[in-house]
Amino acid sequence: MNTEIGIGVISFAHGHANAYCNKMRGFDDVQLIAGWDDNIDRGENAANQYGMSFSPHLEDVVNNKEIDAVIVTCETNRHAEMVVAAASAGKHILCQKPMALTLEDCDRIAEAVEKSGVKFMMAHQMRRDPANIRMKELIESGVLGKIGLLRRRHCINVLFNKIFATGPSCWHIDPEKNMGMFMDDASHATDFIYWMLGKPSSVMAEIDNVLTDVAPDDTGVAIYRFPSGEMAILINTSVTHAGENTTEIYGDKGVVIQNYGDGPSCNIPRSEEAVALKLWTTGHPSWKDLGVAIPNNHGERIADVPRPFIDCLKNDTEPDVSVEAGRVSVEMILGAYRSAEEGRRVQFPL
Repeated sequence: MNTEIGIGVISFAHGHANAYCNKMRGFDDVQLIAGWDDNIDRGENAANQYGMSFSPHLEDVVNNKEIDAVIVTCETNRHAEMVVAAASAGKHILCQKPMALTLEDCDRIAEAVEKSGVKFMMAHQMRRDPANIRMKELIESGVLGKIGLLRRRHCINVLFNKIFATGPSCWHIDPEKNMGMFMDDASHATDFIYWMLGKPSSVMAEIDNVLTDVAPDDTGVAIYRFPSGEMAILINTSVTHAGENTTEIYGDKGVVIQNYGDGPSCNIPRSEEAVALKLWTTGHPSWKDLGVAIPNNHGERIADVPRPFIDCLKNDTEPDVSVEAGRVSVEMILGAYRSAEEGRRVQFPL
């Protein structure tokens, strides 16, 4: 791999493409080469902003010899199509979440990646958050003992914003392009839960519009069970103005509590004494501040996604958020939708 990695962008439909490009523009080992978009105005404006060339023809990007890797940030229902095109041309891929809207498309992606031998990483930014990394370490160290319950709230407030439903991001509320807001946003939390506890064995869920009628759904709660008995509660809404406590993990030897870990909590003012992550254990029965910094805003974590991907390419290492991880996250979401629709517990695999 070259010392300077050439990057192409496949669509600027997803706003995270801008966060990634802004961050990569400051890397001395990355060159932003070219972008494609089926919305010519959007694509040309973004390409000009980041000093890239633009083409309305996808083949001009995937066949560009200066491009080593692409970021796929188009509408979710087109992820498989774009990944197959990029992998067939030998380009490494950073794919926006969720990986796809169906397990069939997830499998198309997996087949294309395996056949081509390219590197593929999912853009699940929660794995880049220092507090989340610390919680993963605490579980693996055994300091919490056997985990009984994990609760994760991952929320945003976008459906209170009329521009979200009418502006450039309006495709997010299109059921054909994105299924629903639970699919779009809770996929972060399902990846977090899978990362922490492994694959679940079943799910029970409620997903519906509770406060708005803007999108196919605005609120969802899912309870996952795991082979060893653990439970995980996922709370996701797109209509949350403010929050504080983000994650709770309860074990038979300890408890860890995270605050200020999603948009509504870390993007609003808080006290100077606020604590991001605290630990209680049976051996030291008092809360201990683990000294993890609170992000200034939710965008910091999003911007941290490209660096590990670039390092994988430079060092020829395997991405830590794999095709399998992307598929599991989608399957967990689809299981929750099925449970909510049918009013019953749903077993995995689907």
